[in-house]
Order: sequence, then C-alpha cells, then structure tokens
Amino acid sequence: MSQQAAVAADALHTPADQVRVNRHRADWRGWKFMWPFAFVFVFVFVIPILYAIYISFFQKQMIGGTKFVGISNYIRLFHDQQFWSSVGRVALFTCVQVPVMLFLSAAMALALDSMKLHGAKFFRISTFLPYAVPAVVSTLVWGFMYGAKYGLVGSLNDWLGTNLDVLSPNVLLAAIGNIVTWEFTGYNMLIFYSSLSTIPHSLYEAASIDGAGEWQIVKSIKLPELKGSLAITVIFSIIGSFQLFNEPSILQNMVPGNSITTYYTPNMYAYNLSFAGNQSNYAAALAITMAVITMAIAYAVQLNSMKEQMK
Repeated sequence: MSQQAAVAADALHTPADQVRVNRHRADWRGWKFMWPFAFVFVFVFVIPILYAIYISFFQKQMIGGTKFVGISNYIRLFHDQQFWSSVGRVALFTCVQVPVMLFLSAAMALALDSMKLHGAKFFRISTFLPYAVPAVVSTLVWGFMYGAKYGLVGSLNDWLGTNLDVLSPNVLLAAIGNIVTWEFTGYNMLIFYSSLSTIPHSLYEAASIDGAGEWQIVKSIKLPELKGSLAITVIFSIIGSFQLFNEPSILQNMVPGNSITTYYTPNMYAYNLSFAGNQSNYAAALAITMAVITMAIAYAVQLNSMKEQMK
C-alpha cells in the first residue's frame, strides 16, 4: 500500500473529535487593490480634516505667534452674527431651491419614462448637458444674461419699456437659485430615470389590464419607486446648497453695489477670513462647524427616509 493510501485509511478510522479542521488563513490580497485608493483618501481627505480640527484650537497673534485658545474660536463663532446670517441665507436657499429642482427633475424623469415623449434621446442629453458645463462658465453666462444694461434682461427692458433688474438685492438669491437649478436638474433627472428603469414593464401591463390610468400608474407604481432615489438626491442637494460658493463669488463683481457681501454664504465667509483676513484658525472652526451642521441635517434626512421605506 502506498504512503498516500495509508494516510487516507488512517483518516477514515480517526474518531470524529480528532479530525483536524482545514482552516484557511486570512487572505489579504484584496487590500493590495485597495491601498492606492486608501492612500489617496487618507492624505486628501482624512489628514486635511484632522489638521483643520487641530488648527481650529489655535489663534494667530501679532506678538507671540500662534497660541492655543481651546474652544474660544467656536465660542466666538456662536456669537458671530455674520456667520449666522450666512447660514440662514443658505438655509432659505435650500428650502426653496431644492424642492423646485427635484420636482422638475422628477417631472422630466416621468416624462422620459412614459415613452410618449418625442425626441427622448435629444431631450435626455440636452437636459444633462448643463451639468457638464463648469459652474464658473455657467455663472458667467447667466450673469451676462442677467445684466440690466448689456444683457438679455437689458434688451428685454429696452424692447418692452420695463425696468426689470434680476440682480437687485430683493431677487438676487432667486437668480442664483435659477443658475443652480439649471445646472443640476438634469443630473438629478438621470438618477430618477435610472430608478424608474428598474421597474418591470409587466407591472404596467397588469395595471393597464386592471383598468388603471396613466395617473394611477404614476401614483401607485412609479412614485413609490422613487423614494429611495429621492433620499439620495435630497442629501446630495442639501450638501451642495450648504457649500454654495462659485455662483455668488463670480456674481460678486457683476452685481452693482454691495449686494453680495464677503459673508454672503458660509463658504465665502470662510474663504475671505482665511485668504483675505489672515484668520485661518477661525476659518477652520467655521468650516468644521458647517460640516457638523450639514452632516446632522443629511443624517436626519436619511433616517426619515429609512423610516418611510420601512412602512
């Protein structure tokens, strides 16, 4: 009998409690593919956040260099009326602009999914195209269109004999909201449309056989399917709104007077504090506070969405 056969025979006669279990060693090969991303993530995302938290506990002085001040920057920020004014402005912007944009995105997605829209491919590309345009370029284009003396609005005023000023302080925030809506409606529309594309067409056929109309199909089948994607788009839109920076900073030189101040949005306030006011420590505390506020709101939206989906 060969040696291998003898080993096999001994294994057959070994008691069950003495049988050795073949335990596989941990396989770390997957980490070899992940470490490039992990390396970039740590140095581009984690370390800057930790450094911002670190410097937010210090303060630069005219004499004596940098001094540890603890949470003094956060206490000062709590009493800073300019900061809370900018937070209130972006909060108002979010409460108005985000629902309007997502309503338009959902309506466009439903129109595409109905298969009754002529030129659907052209419509899908044309609505997504503004998202591919850089925010600086789109803001400059809309800024020249808004011009009451030289732009499209100015030409309409000359033609109609009106005195409309889209860049006046009373409607300036709405004008910025129009630019942001134009930029991101197509992007959110594709998210909604992708969610609708996963619905089996057999459900539509069964509903039609049961006598359901178009509106009943939308209400009972399509809209419930959009709940998951709606939560994602709301979270992304809230984060983007609280990070509003490009549009007001570009329009700042195109708006007459001082309608757009240096603290018009929290990001503009932090930027001007750091690079124009030489208060990088205070700007870091502002940035960390805004990150906490934004994460708390996004987390609350996510929890509410999970509760709605579980019903």
